[in-house]
Amino acid sequence: MKSFNWKVVHDREHDDDNTSKTTPIYQTSSFSFSDLHDLEVFFEPDNKRYMYSRYGNPNPDQLARKVSELEGAPAGIATSSGMSAILSGVLSAVRPGESLLIPEDVYGGTYDLFQQFFQEWQIDVHTVSFTDLAMVENKITEKTALVYTESVTNPLLRVEQIESVINIAHKYHVPVMVDNTFATPFFAQPYELGADLVVHSATKYIGGHSDVTAGVLVGEERLVDVAKRKAIQLGMNVSPFEAWLTVRGLKTLSVRMEKQSANAKRIADFLNDHPGVSVYYPKYLAKHGNGAMVSFELDERYDIHKFFAELEWVKIVPTLAGVETTVSYPLKTSHRSIPAYMQEKLGITAGLVRMSLGLEDEKDITDELQSALKAAEK
Repeated sequence: MKSFNWKVVHDREHDDDNTSKTTPIYQTSSFSFSDLHDLEVFFEPDNKRYMYSRYGNPNPDQLARKVSELEGAPAGIATSSGMSAILSGVLSAVRPGESLLIPEDVYGGTYDLFQQFFQEWQIDVHTVSFTDLAMVENKITEKTALVYTESVTNPLLRVEQIESVINIAHKYHVPVMVDNTFATPFFAQPYELGADLVVHSATKYIGGHSDVTAGVLVGEERLVDVAKRKAIQLGMNVSPFEAWLTVRGLKTLSVRMEKQSANAKRIADFLNDHPGVSVYYPKYLAKHGNGAMVSFELDERYDIHKFFAELEWVKIVPTLAGVETTVSYPLKTSHRSIPAYMQEKLGITAGLVRMSLGLEDEKDITDELQSALKAAEK
């Protein structure tokens, strides 16, 4: 069995007629055939040829294959974004008249998709605190078709009890889908723990350079086959070039996560030493690290507007996971559309900051934070 780092860098199935060292970019909308018999071969079972890039293309297929291997899953598809990967995954398991069970503290964009789009399609969405496993079990009914959760929640970084959630759901023969975007396969592999589907916003750490928009869904072959049909029908395919860029970024996942997670640990410790700052940092995610995110809340001793204004090189962005350290403001970005009572209940406050740690030296980051915090003191 090859190591994780070998799998990140290499592709067992990479091949082309000219023995290119790296996979070429198949920047084409379609593929040609020599005659009608050649065309008919495409429709034969187990055929590995390509016809039209919405149906399949070597670059998206390589991206799906590599993430599947890193997660230990037998099948996968690459899509145009994390949200389209989530959508295709849910549609593979849930039908109108059935229901979903999700955590209260799910990512804001996912909350919108589930509470608006799926409700309009007569799919009921039930929310509950996943910190209380008894409540999770009590919410499962004969109509529950999928339990959905996140390995690490956004933005308060709660580490999910994945195995326990899976055991409860499987007790009632309900499949489980896990968003593994924040943890990445480097720190957690939910499929290996029993999850039926695992989804990534590959825009984030899989790509890693803030220059692509892509998603990946991996898991049980039966469900992934259905998800792939949905993705084709709804035009969720990722472009060949974006898939190629994402695979190129993926090759440095291990080295990026080692450095970025080390920075996150140091910055969490640094912030913990500041009065009036409450730190949210994952605990016990993996023996070799806890991810590259830190969230923190500034109390009434700080002016949050002044804090953001005083940042010099740390950019304010509504995303994460690039090689640069960035911050976001969940109350007005990712969780803006969540009802106010839910924002309050979940701790999405006016003083909450989410930080994505980059590859800079620790001192560069602490100097920037120290300066902004000092200036923001009232």
